[in-house]
Amino acid sequence: MTDFAEKNINQSNQNNENFKFIIDEFANCKVMKYQVPNWDTLSLNQKKYIYCLSQAALWGRDIYFNQNYKNNITIRKALENILSSFDGDKDNDEWREFEIYAKRFFFSNGIHHHYGEKKFFPKCSREYFASLLKGENAEFILDEIYNPNIAPIRRDNNTQNDIVKSSAVNFYQDVSRKEVEEYYNNIDNDFLHPVSLGLNSKLVKENGEIKEHVAKINGMYSKYIEKIVYWLKESIKFAENEKQKAYTNKLIEFYITGDLKIWDEYNILWSQDSESVCDYINGFIETYNDPLGMKGTWEAVVDFKDIEATKRTQILCSNAQWFEDHSPIKPQYRKKQVTGVSAKVINVAMLSGDCYPTSPIGINLPNADWIRKDYGSKSVTLANISDAYFQASLENPKSALKEFSFSEQEIERAIKYGQLSDNLHTDMHECLGHGSGQLLESTGANALKEYSSTLEEARADLFALYYLMDEKMIELNLIDSLEVGKAQYDAYVRNGLLVQLARIPLGENITEAHMQNRKLICEYALQNSDCIEKIIKDNKTYFVVKDYDKLRSVFGELLYQIQEIKSTGDYEKGKYLVETYGVKIDSEIHKEVISRYAELNIKPYGGFINPDLQEVKNADGEVIDINISYPQSFIAQQLKYGTEYSFDNE
Repeated sequence: MTDFAEKNINQSNQNNENFKFIIDEFANCKVMKYQVPNWDTLSLNQKKYIYCLSQAALWGRDIYFNQNYKNNITIRKALENILSSFDGDKDNDEWREFEIYAKRFFFSNGIHHHYGEKKFFPKCSREYFASLLKGENAEFILDEIYNPNIAPIRRDNNTQNDIVKSSAVNFYQDVSRKEVEEYYNNIDNDFLHPVSLGLNSKLVKENGEIKEHVAKINGMYSKYIEKIVYWLKESIKFAENEKQKAYTNKLIEFYITGDLKIWDEYNILWSQDSESVCDYINGFIETYNDPLGMKGTWEAVVDFKDIEATKRTQILCSNAQWFEDHSPIKPQYRKKQVTGVSAKVINVAMLSGDCYPTSPIGINLPNADWIRKDYGSKSVTLANISDAYFQASLENPKSALKEFSFSEQEIERAIKYGQLSDNLHTDMHECLGHGSGQLLESTGANALKEYSSTLEEARADLFALYYLMDEKMIELNLIDSLEVGKAQYDAYVRNGLLVQLARIPLGENITEAHMQNRKLICEYALQNSDCIEKIIKDNKTYFVVKDYDKLRSVFGELLYQIQEIKSTGDYEKGKYLVETYGVKIDSEIHKEVISRYAELNIKPYGGFINPDLQEVKNADGEVIDINISYPQSFIAQQLKYGTEYSFDNE
């Protein structure tokens, strides 16, 4: 085991003694706490900087609720009112089912499942729910919650439908897919340096005319953006350096104007800051929830660098050109000169919007391909989030690893190398995978449309998987054995073909981009080679890697195809790959996985509550410290946020 792995594991064990990670479980969800290690090593100014950015993050929370569905905030306020004021009998099944629904609503930031996209419903009766509601809009709220024909799916990916009209996301109003595409196709856009059209807006039809409502001060979401801007300005007082001040001022300018050219200018400045300890993500960023892959959901992460663990990612960054030059893709799709790749391992201090309560474990930004090519990108691995997932898994005496692994050798390899292999896979996915390759100059930025997210995640995963079995990793002293790569191959196949299916309701297809990506890769390898074997033992199905070198070759072959699809913008080939390998589920295997997983009593979806950051003041009112504490109640945090970071007159 390398020095990096030993230091990380020893530190993890030391930090996690007597700290309980799982604080709540309901339906198919678990809520965890995450630790913020090394908080006391930060200077007072750094703590104040993080505090201000955390306030800015929390003020954007309602934006994401509203983006998911136009009536989410109205429904949420009704739930908050009941939870805060009801003083009747709570020792009965009806109340318990109501409370579970409320938790599911908070967990998903609305009435639709955060992964499955479909609307979910309370198990308490409509009559009981009605008895809890007060106010003139009670029937409206009950219909919104209970009527299966109102907003049945958040993002529809069935291309047989008009996926704009059939999706409940609040990015479009009274417009069709054809009208949206025509509207944006008619806007002049610099082909070599295109802005991300529609990223921070809503397209609506008013009196027969299509208009774009832009998020900015004195525009859409103005009340919230004013609060975000206030706290961004406050953070500048405590910035570590001039770079931080410059890109934060540029972000403020973007929020004031809504100008996407300024958004690109901000991203260029932000991506070139690799020196600062403290950092943040704040804005309309990821496009997964838009059926057309254009509109950005609002999100925020506030963090600071894990100095020791970042040494690992710095090795990858310094060798980025080698990895690019040896990538198994056509030479014309490789970057001749990898520019500005930076990566670090971070500890998260606050999550909000699309990152809360369910959080990524790695992030690579900015998303614009031309910025990645000309200026580079910045990648982060969220160390304390990954650690929380790992530590929480140890709190359950049963495990999916033991249930779905075929052999003791596979289990032993996972126990010995699994955490390191997961961390390296995340590092390489974010740091090198997303930043690799290039588009042809004739390829438009959104050529793959609704399939772009799935194919991009598959491309980054394949890049990481391919190199995890490369001797170069040993040469760089990142691993001491290719057993690390084998552990990741085992885990990836096990998850892609079996374990992740426990998250999908029986009879439904896979709709979420990351899950489609994993299924696509594993199903392609299963159907197009003999390196993965399906084995039935004791009436249980297993998928076992029989030839790791051959599987690596298949990963390289698929990466070759997907890079060409992305570089050329081949929509039809991209559609074929996703629809053929990434969407459909074998019904018998699906039924079996759900049954086996249920016996483990493990919740397949995990989310987090944030720590509380509190100013400590002296007798003169001066802030002398920022204390950090770890709350114990998911509902209490949701009610606190609903009171302190929202407006009454929605």
